[in-house]
Formats: sequence, C-alpha cells, structure tokens
Amino acid sequence: MQSLNSSRRLILPPLVRSYAISVKTPKPLAGKKYPRVFKDKKAFQYNWYSRILRANTSSPVLIFHHNEFSAQRLKQLRADIFTANQKVKSAQAAANGPTPVSATDAQPTLTVVRTSIFGAALRDVPGVNLAEVEHMINNQSGSFAVLSLPSLNPPQLSAILRAMDKSVPPKAPKTPEEIKAEQDLKKADPAQPGRRMKRSRQIRIPELKLMGAIIENRVFLPQNVQDVSKLPTLQTLHAQIVGLLSAPASQLAAVLGEASGGRIARTLEGLKLSLQAANEPTATDDKKVES
Repeated sequence: MQSLNSSRRLILPPLVRSYAISVKTPKPLAGKKYPRVFKDKKAFQYNWYSRILRANTSSPVLIFHHNEFSAQRLKQLRADIFTANQKVKSAQAAANGPTPVSATDAQPTLTVVRTSIFGAALRDVPGVNLAEVEHMINNQSGSFAVLSLPSLNPPQLSAILRAMDKSVPPKAPKTPEEIKAEQDLKKADPAQPGRRMKRSRQIRIPELKLMGAIIENRVFLPQNVQDVSKLPTLQTLHAQIVGLLSAPASQLAAVLGEASGGRIARTLEGLKLSLQAANEPTATDDKKVES
C-alpha cells in the first residue's frame, strides 16, 4: 500500500506557491518596521522594478500573466519579440529615413517579476491610480512578466502583440470529456499493482495573457491597449497637423498668385460679359412682343 501511494505521488505535479500582485498597503505586524526596507537581492529587485515602472511616462509597460513557461520557451519568446521589433524598425527607417543611434539601440525588454516585490514597487510609483491597477490585476495569482518598450510607437506595439500571440497561441479550453478522463486517470489503480509506475515527463503548454499596461501613468485594460496599437505614429500625426494648418495658407497664396498675374481680372471680366449676354433680349423675344 505504501509503494502504491508513493507511485501516485510521483505523477503529481509539484506544488508551487503563487500570489497576486498586491498594491494594497500591507497590514502592520508586530516587530516589523514600516515603511519596509528591502535588503540584498530584494533591494536589487525593488530598484530594478522601480526603474522600469517610473519610466512608463516615456517607455510603456505591458503586464502579462504567464504559466508553464520553461527557460528555453522564454528565450524563444524574447527572440520573437526582437524579430518583430526589427521588422518594424526597418520598415519605418525605409519610409521616414534613419533615426538617431540612441533610439535605434533601444530594444523591448521582457522581465519576469517577483509578484510581492513588484507590487511594493508599483505602490510607490507616483501618479498611478492604484484602484485601477487593482481592477486590472483582478486578483489574478500566478507568474507575471512585464514588457517595457523603448517608446510609444503604435505600429511597434501592434507588431509585438501579434508576434506574441503567434508565438504563444491561446490554449483551447478543456472539454468535459478531457476533464473526466484526467480525473479517472488520477483515481485509477496502476496497471501492475505493487510496482512503481514509470515516470512520465510533463508536457508543458505555455500560456500568456495580457493583463493591461501603464502608459504615461495611465492604466489601460487589454482592449484599450489594442486600441492604442491601432493609432498612427507620432510622425504621421505631426504631418497631418501640419497639413491641416498649412491648407488655408496655401489656398490664400494660390488666390493671391492668380490675382498678381491678372488671371482673376480676366475671369471676372468674362463672367461680366456672360451675364450681360444672358440679360440681352433675343430676336425671338422681340417677335413675340410685336405680335
């Protein structure tokens, strides 16, 4: 009976504690000093996360919930993000010309965070509505990662989101038949009672879910992030504004140019002659009057 129980324990997945990102003020505990001061590794993580979050005014921060990611799979995801970013940069450089070296060197950075330290760093970011952050996280526990972008570039954001969806497609929900088969397998006795069951390597299917973003100290939900990714670039908006402002001036300049060349005088003279011709009585009208 003991060997049977030990064999069943071998196939159970390991239990890992997981927490949600908490932005609430921690409850005071006896013997603890507040505000909390981190040391050594935790202090390094707190300062690291704080730099990422405080830079959201110029570098958008996207928050993801992930599950079942191995180190190799995370490496592949980072490579896919890098490739998508390079394609957008190449296309924009071909359309708008080369950009400064400092801007081209910046790359999107995907960072796996420790939820407790990240929550403490998030509480200390000035200007961010913590109630909206709490609504964005929605008590979701597990593993989290943040993606920091070098600048607010909607085409770049759209391309990276598409690349991440393609790299980690959403997992299809389990059917009732699959859930029942898993439960029956856990309850079933081994094929050969008394013998230890063979170990089977667990097949990991990674999951990635966009929770939201913090851009310029504003909290965006996933749908709002998608809306931001559809906006035009800053250069395009500048060109549109310049076009709107310069349109009346160009039209006035064209009118003045025509007037200086005498075209407008000739046009008005022709209009005057045509109106006079229209008002003069014709021969048929004279005959009708005589009759």
